[in-house]
Amino acid sequence: MMTVHVFKTSVKRKGEVKQLRPWLNRLVDTNGCWNFDLEDCDNILRVETKNLKATIISTLLQNNGFHCEELH
Repeated sequence: MMTVHVFKTSVKRKGEVKQLRPWLNRLVDTNGCWNFDLEDCDNILRVETKNLKATIISTLLQNNGFHCEELH
């Protein structure tokens, strides 16, 4: 079963998404997917995955210099 994680982020530009792309692609399972909604005021990151915990995703973004907070 897929789990959907939704995060508020500080990612604002397509270039920043491009910077994170290789990391997120490696992290998300082959059946999962991720995307950013940069038009949303919270710069939403949505991740569909079978195995990833939200803390791993937020840590990845924080290690790359971005704020990332899971929305419940």
